[in-house]
Amino acid sequence: MSIEIKIPSVGESVREAVLAEWFKQDGDTVRKDDPLFVIETDKVTLEVVAEAAGVLKILVAAGETVAIGTVVGALEPVDAAAPAPATPKAETAQAPEPEKAPVPAPAAPAAKAPAPAAPATPADSIPLAPSVRRLIAEKNLDVSKIQGTGPGGRLSKGDVLLYLEKAPAGIPDAAPTPAAQPSAAAMEERKPMTPIRKRIAERLLESKQSTAMLTTFNEIDMARAMEIRSLYKEAFAKRHGVSLGFMSFFVKACVEALKEVPEINAFIDGSDIVYHNYQHIGVAVGTPRGLVVPVIRHVERMSFAQVEKAIVDYVTKIKDNRLELADLEGGTFTVSNGGVYGSLLSTPILNMPQSGILGMHKIEKRPVVIDDQIVIRPMMYVALSYDHRIVDGKGAVTFLKRVKEFVENPERMALEV
Repeated sequence: MSIEIKIPSVGESVREAVLAEWFKQDGDTVRKDDPLFVIETDKVTLEVVAEAAGVLKILVAAGETVAIGTVVGALEPVDAAAPAPATPKAETAQAPEPEKAPVPAPAAPAAKAPAPAAPATPADSIPLAPSVRRLIAEKNLDVSKIQGTGPGGRLSKGDVLLYLEKAPAGIPDAAPTPAAQPSAAAMEERKPMTPIRKRIAERLLESKQSTAMLTTFNEIDMARAMEIRSLYKEAFAKRHGVSLGFMSFFVKACVEALKEVPEINAFIDGSDIVYHNYQHIGVAVGTPRGLVVPVIRHVERMSFAQVEKAIVDYVTKIKDNRLELADLEGGTFTVSNGGVYGSLLSTPILNMPQSGILGMHKIEKRPVVIDDQIVIRPMMYVALSYDHRIVDGKGAVTFLKRVKEFVENPERMALEV
């Protein structure tokens, strides 16, 4: 009995999905839990695995948009799908083998063509300029066939170009054929936007149009955080089984700053402001299909190691296409790190309905003044975009200053001072 393969539900608000890619071919034998295909919705990308072993029958091709619950394939029992046994060789070999065509005798060698007349000026006696020699080598030309117009029959670059222009098609034989110019249509490619890309575009545009978004900036001296990371990264990894990165420093710093400036951790709901007495921090992660923001819940209760583990778990789920809709919901604030791509400075866009987003950037050594001395320090620009309808400039600047203080002195987060 065959088993139907359906598009699974990924959330109450999702009605359809794009069957983005089949990992198997029609007729392939699959095992239980083998990845079959991946679906894309406007919120999440999800990999679907085989419920049982069997032979795959594909009913819906990749690239089609289908409703949730649609049957897109089936798993046939292996025995039922097995091909009929092959006919014995003795029966299939009844047709007489065709006679081999007689091998023709080798043709007599052609008579040697008469030697070409010697050029007026032998090729090896003609001095060539470097640019002319290079052009002749590139085109693999026979110098003796080109008429030189310079003093003493010397070849100029113009002589070679004129020869190439007047030479019949295919001459010189060894010269590479120039690539054909692409047509106007071939110079462009049109592809439909994926559901997740459409949703990203819609939400970013909505954010720009629906909020009074403003961005404030500061810079952070990363020397102390880098020193702590260098001192304890091996012991940290050995004890917790995960690397110590800078993201946990910033996520924890944001939690402390949000406690002091709670309006950045709030939403506008109609004519009300909804304050959250918890910190659910979204961490922006770039994927080949677009940006996703999984949410780390109750970060205020978590250690540095727990934050790093949560980030690693989400990255693994994204790579394996196992991210669920619930993983993306409920965030109260977002942290985005454009520095991993080399960004020096940016103005991040709010992830609605949130009222704040922190943008991290690349660490770069720059001259700064400390105690009236110019010194070189590893610096990072940080940006806070916020909704000015709910967050005043004072609150935004205070928040960013607190993040700066906590990252520059990470011990303060451990001591809660």
